[in-house]
Parts: sequence; structure tokens; C-alpha cells
Amino acid sequence: MPKHVVVAPDSFKGSLAAHEVAAAIARGWRSVRPDDVVTLLPQADGGEGTLEAIAAAIPDAVLQTVGPVTGPDGRATQGAWLELPDGIGVVELAQCSGLPLMAGPDPLGATTRGLGEVIRHALDHGIDSLVIGLGGSASTDGGVGALRALGLELFDEDDAPLADGGGAIARLGRVDTGSLLPPPPGGVTLLADVTAPLVGPQGAAAVFAPQKGAGVAEIRTLEAGLARLAAVLGGDPDRPGAGAAGGTAYGFVEAWGARIEPGARHVQRVTGLTELIRSADVVLTGEGRFDTTSSTGKVVGELLGLAAQNHVPVGVIAGQIAAEAEGWSISLADLAGSVAVAIADPAPQLERAAREAALHFAVLD
Repeated sequence: MPKHVVVAPDSFKGSLAAHEVAAAIARGWRSVRPDDVVTLLPQADGGEGTLEAIAAAIPDAVLQTVGPVTGPDGRATQGAWLELPDGIGVVELAQCSGLPLMAGPDPLGATTRGLGEVIRHALDHGIDSLVIGLGGSASTDGGVGALRALGLELFDEDDAPLADGGGAIARLGRVDTGSLLPPPPGGVTLLADVTAPLVGPQGAAAVFAPQKGAGVAEIRTLEAGLARLAAVLGGDPDRPGAGAAGGTAYGFVEAWGARIEPGARHVQRVTGLTELIRSADVVLTGEGRFDTTSSTGKVVGELLGLAAQNHVPVGVIAGQIAAEAEGWSISLADLAGSVAVAIADPAPQLERAAREAALHFAVLD
């Protein structure tokens, strides 16, 4: 009997976008089981590919280009946001302040200022509510770069303006919210891709700053900066998700009253995956690297939970597998013989992995 197969991967960062991953998996599956109904629903969790996934699911979405904004290393980059029906604006931090936009590592100086510039454009356009996708950040600045672009002022202990970047926040003396633009009337939703708190051993600096080039001394500086920011702004730095995007979630919660929502679950609802999975016979998902962080709010971890709730068999296709996955899984690096080959030319390996999946799940007939 034909199966209904839902293909819902995340992007393979630095290699293929989520829709390209989904297309390759579908080709491989159909080459073995051409009569199956294969539905492609590329996913995201607030990080890279969030705008693309939401735009593909909403026919009336309009991509608004902003023009040059401040990139994470200060160089200009192109900004964009998504205008949805009912006055909803969607902004993706990774699109304008993401790690791949850096010319080189700068964990202390990288900024989220460009994110704020894109948000300002959306506000000027007259949006009623705002969704901010958080993930893939190049910085650990607590979101203050973005908030400064929206009018927040930061001063050091000598009452001089602070420089951009997380390395400067440890010298924070006070903030001035007098010129900070108000949030849109319908409120602000933050799509977090992690459940990390702002500070501590599981926080933004300790866990994620090394991915941005930070060494031991720089991690200490960034941790001190985030702790100082929490002391000045107040609120709850231990809130789950506050550490998302280098603490940007915390900054927007405290300065703008934003609320944090698991990004992967939000995209699941918007793309229809939450409903469609109930009619699926098999779900295939994947990401560049499946490891212990995959279960902390990422696409694959959230989809594994959703599939389990609906008693649907699930397969994980990942570039690398560094943790045990529930159900069936396969690594492109193992298929290709090396990580380098898998990254350089992933599409053929994805098709091969999907053929293996089709053969595996055929026994469920």
C-alpha cells in the first residue's frame, strides 16, 4: 500500500537550505517507492531558514527588502523581513546578524545592531505585531546591539557611551530607555531555538560562545557582561530560552516585554506540520549534526517528540550523528566515508540515505 511520507528537515548549515535537503530526500525516497505520497515541509526553529519556511507556508507573505544594514562585524549586509497578513512582521536574526556573515571570528566585538535596524524598518512599515526568529547569532551581546538601533542607550561607569559587542557590557553602568521605540501594539514573540538560560554553566556564553570563536578568557568576559546586563535590567536571567542568540531573548524580554516561544513548535504550526503529521505513515527529518543539543529546542528534537505523541515512525538523516537518536537514523558522513565529502557534496548522500530509509520503512507495509 502507498504510504504518506512527510519530509520535514532543518537546513544543513553551511551546506544546503532546508528546502534543498527536503527535495534531495524526496528524490531518493521516490526512486525506491514511486507510488508513495511524499509531502515536503521544510522546517526551522527560529534560526537560519525561518523566513523561508514561513514564507513557503503562507501564500500571501511578502518579503520586504531593507537595503544595507549593519552586519555582525560592522560591514554592511542586506536586510529583509517578511510581511504576513493581519499586520504581522517576521524578522530572522540569522539573516542580518548571523555567524556566517562574519569575515572572521570576533566574539567580543560582534553585534546584533543590524537586527534592530531591520526591526525598525518593519515598525516604520506599520506592523501590528512582530515575530523575531532567534538562532545562529554571531554575537553574545544580550541583544543590546539591536536594542540600541531601536533607541536604547548604554553608558559605562564613567557615563560614556559603550561600544558595540558583548565584550563591552561588563563595563555597563546604566541604561537610558527614554528614546527606546515602543514595541508594536500586538506584542513581540521570540522564536527561541534553545532552552538555555542567560548565564551560568548552561548559559549563552559558556555553551555557545565557543562556537563563535571565544576562548576561555573571552568566555569569562562575555559571562561577566551578561551578568552585568542582568543586574542592570533586572528580570529573570534564568528563564528558559533567555540565552537564545547570545542572550538576545533576554534583552528583548526585559526591554520590550517580549515573550519566548519554542521556535520549532511555532514553525510546525505555521507550516501545518502539527496537523499533517496525524495522517503520516512515516516522517523523515534531519540536520547537519545530530547531538545532545538537538533535544534542547532544535527542529529534529521537537519533531521527534511530535512524532512520538502521534505514534508515527520517524527517521533522522544527519550529516553527522553524535548522540543516540530515537528510532531509525543514518549519517551522511558514514555513507560518504568522511565529514569533508558529506559537506562538500551532500545531495547525492541525502538521496542515498533516503533510499536506505525507504527500504527500512518498507517492512512496515
